[in-house]
Amino acid sequence: MKRILIIGATSAIAAACARLWAKDGAEFFLVGRNTEKLEQVSNDLKVHGATAVSSYRLDATDIAAHSVMMKNCLTTLKQIDIALIAHGTLPDQKACENDVNLALQELSNNAISVIALLTLLGNQFEIQRHGSLAVISSVAGDRGRPSNYLYGTAKAAVSTFCEGLRARLFKVGVSVTTIKPGFVQTPMTKGLNLPPLLIAQPEKVALSIVKAVQNKTNTLYTPTFWALIMLIIKLLPNFIFKRINL
Repeated sequence: MKRILIIGATSAIAAACARLWAKDGAEFFLVGRNTEKLEQVSNDLKVHGATAVSSYRLDATDIAAHSVMMKNCLTTLKQIDIALIAHGTLPDQKACENDVNLALQELSNNAISVIALLTLLGNQFEIQRHGSLAVISSVAGDRGRPSNYLYGTAKAAVSTFCEGLRARLFKVGVSVTTIKPGFVQTPMTKGLNLPPLLIAQPEKVALSIVKAVQNKTNTLYTPTFWALIMLIIKLLPNFIFKRINL
């Protein structure tokens, strides 16, 4: 039986991953901001076969509250076999350009809070010398595109932090998987003008994440065609890149 911590458990991708793990009788400690949504996810997992589900309300940007959450998690689960960090927001790039405080708030949501949690979890996994840590970053972090470079900056910071943490924890038998989704049909992307052919469903993305965690994959582009798309974007020379709108 796997003991699983999910932070940002009410997100569409996280909930879809949890349903897959629940089928194997996993025990969960779910963390999120919205108590009502946490309860809905909890009930759904019990129906899908979870052995036990506990939930905990946390605003991830409240860094001081992270350690208390971790203590509660370890009291409940005893140890963590899998941890998935899936919380985040999709900022309005133009609004962030015009409001420094908003820009810093979005960086806190998408980078600082994640790095703080990774630091705590990294230390716990190092003590355990066992487990898998998975973090949802984004293809947006691969290059600073004008349409979302605030978000991309946050995700690039998370991806770089994960790379260093992966090398550290590998030496004690712990895997760190950086997940880089492209466009996914979730409430966060609702209303955005996205190319239909490139939009994936959360269930499909979840399947690839669960498999990647099991296989201890270092970096997962999901769907996989995003690896090629981002390779092309990264290889564009600057004299071309800065003239196009991406």
